[in-house]
Amino acid sequence: MSQMELLHKALVLNPDPFVLLTVLITFVSTIYFWYFHKSPRRSLEIGTLTKTKIVPLSVNFHFTRKCNYECGFCFHTAKSSYLAPLEDVKRGLSKLADKGMKKLNLSGGEPFLYPDHVGEIVKFCKETLSLESVSIVSNGSKIKKGFFEKYGAFLDILAISVDSFDEDTNVKIGRGKGNHLKQLGNISKWCREHNVKFKLNSVINKYNHEEDFSQNIQLLEPFRWKCFQVLQVDTENKGEGAKRDCSRFLISDEDFDKFCRRHRHLDSFVPESNLMMKSSYIILDEKLQFLNKGDVYGESKSILEVDDIEELLARTDYEPETFEERGGIYDWTKSSCGEDANLKW
Repeated sequence: MSQMELLHKALVLNPDPFVLLTVLITFVSTIYFWYFHKSPRRSLEIGTLTKTKIVPLSVNFHFTRKCNYECGFCFHTAKSSYLAPLEDVKRGLSKLADKGMKKLNLSGGEPFLYPDHVGEIVKFCKETLSLESVSIVSNGSKIKKGFFEKYGAFLDILAISVDSFDEDTNVKIGRGKGNHLKQLGNISKWCREHNVKFKLNSVINKYNHEEDFSQNIQLLEPFRWKCFQVLQVDTENKGEGAKRDCSRFLISDEDFDKFCRRHRHLDSFVPESNLMMKSSYIILDEKLQFLNKGDVYGESKSILEVDDIEELLARTDYEPETFEERGGIYDWTKSSCGEDANLKW
């Protein structure tokens, strides 16, 4: 018998106030649970309305492909030197904000090859778009203290890529020439001084999967340490047209699991396997085209070329459920630095 039938029967056949109250509470509770846990309309707040309508809650904008490092497993390589004009970037990001973007992550290439350009994007996103969170991913080599003095007030998170605490290993990987680790302490200090959350990203691969990062992670105290299993992407680091061949860096799922077990005692540790990475990101390239196509990058039209970006979003392979499962929603505002954030969507 349905809840509606039960309610009708109680009203007609049993006028007892206690029974009526019990049935009414049951009915309301069922509707509440259905709406907030089952209704596709509720899912709009966390990523999707239907299979063809996606809310871009968190967007990764790779606004440049240029980089001063040559990491062998890079999956967003320097195929182009194009840099979109700042006004075009603002127009595109405004469209995304209108569709529900709350967090923007700026990446490359190396963003700090263009410090004022990336700084002005960060400032625009906080001052004009009022985004909840703006973050940057960098290799750290070009970051100066002056950037924090000029733009630190607008930046929520700064993530630095560190794949090893052994400089010889970093050289093998292509991350610097023996001086990559020197900057980490300074950047961590500048982040604390300007209330910017300090994050670390590591790509776990053939050359570092047996390493124990624990002591150095505890010393640096990132609020979040993201560890990715090295990923192959067709046309980027695999196959025809690729500028890299990451096959020599690949590790098995078992090797990645062993690395995870070695570090899971760390509070900041957040592992991300190949399975979790695929289809869990909305990626925008330097031409403001959506790129995420699972393990193959395909190009869409630029979001500047269309009146409504919903159709472009629907054609991507982005899966909001996978985004949630990998921990895509977390304490991402600088207001929660040093405290627990109670996120409410």
